[in-house]
Amino acid sequence: MNENSHSFHEKELRDGQVESVSAGSSPPCDKDSSALLAFRGISISELKNHSVLQALTAEANAWEPRVVSTEVLQAQEEWEAVESIHPETGSRASMDQPGQLISFSEALQHFQTVDLSSFKKRIQPTIRRTGLAALRHYLFGPPKLHQGLREERDLVLTIAQCGLDSQDPMHGRVLQTIYKKLTGSKFDCALHGDHWEDLGFQGTNPATDLRGAGFLALLHLLYLVMDSKTLLMAREILRLSRHHIQQFPFCLMSVNITRIAIQALREECLSRECNRQQKVIPVVNSFYAATFLRLAHVWRTQHKTISDSGFVLKDLEMSAKKSPRRLLKTLETYLAGVSKGQASLLGTQKCSGPQAPHSKDLTFTGVCDLPSHSSEGTWLI
Repeated sequence: MNENSHSFHEKELRDGQVESVSAGSSPPCDKDSSALLAFRGISISELKNHSVLQALTAEANAWEPRVVSTEVLQAQEEWEAVESIHPETGSRASMDQPGQLISFSEALQHFQTVDLSSFKKRIQPTIRRTGLAALRHYLFGPPKLHQGLREERDLVLTIAQCGLDSQDPMHGRVLQTIYKKLTGSKFDCALHGDHWEDLGFQGTNPATDLRGAGFLALLHLLYLVMDSKTLLMAREILRLSRHHIQQFPFCLMSVNITRIAIQALREECLSRECNRQQKVIPVVNSFYAATFLRLAHVWRTQHKTISDSGFVLKDLEMSAKKSPRRLLKTLETYLAGVSKGQASLLGTQKCSGPQAPHSKDLTFTGVCDLPSHSSEGTWLI
């Protein structure tokens, strides 16, 4: 009995010593261990939203380099493309979950599989020519598009007839992807709001600015931001659009470039190149990007301002349709330089000086706002 009592008191003494050590100064590693335990229960996809990690990275995120290397953007794309894994089940997340980026090919595939017959009825694949204009085009104009490529051409023009539907999850993902890629944000944004004005739409709803280009205008922006090399170009043009003197609405300008591409396709200015490559959509995409690149170069080097927008676009339309192959070669040269880290659209200036906040008072004149001086046709799609 005495032995049991003695053992019991020894156990109490040992337990008390352990508790006193725990209640006293704990080893330095205990704090680290508790922090690790706190993070251990958080999924990888949610870890980036943790307040502690946000605080640790706030200072780094505040610094934005002028030029991001192609390798960094490619690594960023690969990380964003990694599908989320649910820790509870190990299953892959749904492709339609909020925040999932969408590629150009996936968005295009959506239009290739849905019924667009009601929109297709509205298109006019080529412009109507009569009299001398028809004769001149027949004798000296570009070749006709190959028969096997006309269905692809009609798809492009049909997409240009489709509007933005905020109730369609795919449409929402396209908008979210454009916003995240241009701004570098990792968070979803509202489909309506002032943040779209910051990117150069005229209002809080992007759907109101797609006149004459439809959803094709958004697909072109998506194409621009989802390739690491053209993304660098897009961000440079975006910085130029925020110049304190030379500012212009970036997304609205892009919509006007899409309109020029549509008209060039309908006037068969791109037929020769489409026949050569045996493709239509890639040629139209490259023509759009090349035209946007040319506009930015003219805008910067000739010190254009918003009051020049309509005339710049009309001159650009004429030169682009006259020499599309030369324009495409310029884009190829630029992108080759980007791959080598040698190309900079904005030269050494890098849009130095203060960047202007978005102004609702900007008066922008697009290609549809000036009378057409082309004898080839009208702006009907």
